[in-house]
Amino acid sequence: MGPMLQTLLAHLDYGSFEGAYSTAYNISYWKKIPFAAPPVGENRFRAPQPPLRTTTGIYNSTQSFNYCPQRTANGTEDCLYLGLWSRPWTQNQKLRPVLVNFYGGAYIEGGGSFSIPPAGYPVLNASSSNDILFVEPNYRVNAFGFLPGKEIAESPTSDLNPGLLDQQAVLEWTNKYISHFGGDPKNVSIWGQSAGAGSVVAQVIANGGKTKPQLFSKALASSPFWPKTYKYDAPQAQWIYDELARLTNCTGPKSLACLKSVDAGILTLAALQISGSHTYNTSSYTWAPVIDGSFISQPLSEATLKGDVNIDIGFGMYNTHEGENFIPPGLQNATNVGLPPFNSSNASFSSWLRGYLPQFSDEELKMIETAYPESGSSEMIPEYNTTYERAQLIFRDSVLACPTFWMAQAAHKTSYVGEYSIPPAKHASDTIYWNQVNAIQKTDPLIYDGFTGAFASFFQTGDPNAHKLTNKSEPGVPESGKSGDEFVIMTNGFDNVKTSMLAARCRVWREVASSVPI
Repeated sequence: MGPMLQTLLAHLDYGSFEGAYSTAYNISYWKKIPFAAPPVGENRFRAPQPPLRTTTGIYNSTQSFNYCPQRTANGTEDCLYLGLWSRPWTQNQKLRPVLVNFYGGAYIEGGGSFSIPPAGYPVLNASSSNDILFVEPNYRVNAFGFLPGKEIAESPTSDLNPGLLDQQAVLEWTNKYISHFGGDPKNVSIWGQSAGAGSVVAQVIANGGKTKPQLFSKALASSPFWPKTYKYDAPQAQWIYDELARLTNCTGPKSLACLKSVDAGILTLAALQISGSHTYNTSSYTWAPVIDGSFISQPLSEATLKGDVNIDIGFGMYNTHEGENFIPPGLQNATNVGLPPFNSSNASFSSWLRGYLPQFSDEELKMIETAYPESGSSEMIPEYNTTYERAQLIFRDSVLACPTFWMAQAAHKTSYVGEYSIPPAKHASDTIYWNQVNAIQKTDPLIYDGFTGAFASFFQTGDPNAHKLTNKSEPGVPESGKSGDEFVIMTNGFDNVKTSMLAARCRVWREVASSVPI
């Protein structure tokens, strides 16, 4: 289908937006559409405001948009834009399922602007049976998107978790406008990896699980980065605000007004200094969602236990060894490595554990040590006997695996759980099959078809097996809530494995969740 036959001009109530067509990849795309007003001046740290009306005629949406301010000096505050892409569509065709994809980056960096082919293209490309419209938005990160503190809460023109509120604004925009681009607002999925998957988790438990109207019905979280979620004015959260004010010379009774007027570059450098301040002790990074009392009103461990979620169908993924990305490398060495120094001894492990879980009582620490013995196993780790593996499992489960397990299991109708176990199976190892076009998708078609194809089928139908691309001899994705099994991706194919060990460990984390807190 050539570009002349497509609908490439979308008329919305605040402007007309022109897209383009890629012959090489047979996709229509809009690279840049504003979904909110620029969050500058008094709107810094504020929930996104309605987009401004375009005044220059037809808006050129084929131009790229910049990232929000990053962990270094790049990025711009005028960043609340989204791009979207799909196979060509005309107005006489039926509306297609929609996927809103949030990027990762530890809540400190990342962006939704894309090249051609865009991120996620291997998902669409897995099979012609699936015809999905992808939405790729920006959201604010680090200090601009996640500044906690009582000063923020008390300000009438500031909001806690504005980065998450950016995402909700994208979902509201999608609900209102996506039909102009051929998307079905009643068939929306959300997806992300790492902090993008943590963002999925946040949207799933947002508003006490009672977001109205229903902005999405399906959620897939790939290794959700869900670190400690403190109350916005807890000492650990308030320290972040106070430290940002100190580093930017904005202390005093008018600190927030100063923080709203200080140069964005100065704010970015201060945010970077804070983000690395607790890498291997009380937190893995610092910028993260907080319990704000309204949008995020309760911890994930509570919300999912009570079923206070916004999804009918949930799919949670984690990787076998992904905790290794976040623990001190010295834990695998006989002698001390790094600052602060760690080694492979039990004493060094205990030091790390107390630093990672500083609010735990001796009894609670004993519960964790019992759940993760010196020698043990997990679903895809037949046995381990090192402090390094022990520590990575503790971090993996508390921040990545249990959050995705809880989210999926809390879905109102159907849940799926999967474990990516192809070596090295570290954090983000799985992205090679679905993030960008690359050679392995052709050289290893079995895993590409079975893994990425399951994702595509899930987004299209809500069932990862409906458009199964592998033959009958390869296991599909089991309904975890019914079978207690997970879908395992291995080097030589797939398997269904019981999650009883993970479920037991996650029950322990739920018991101590208020002290983590998660």
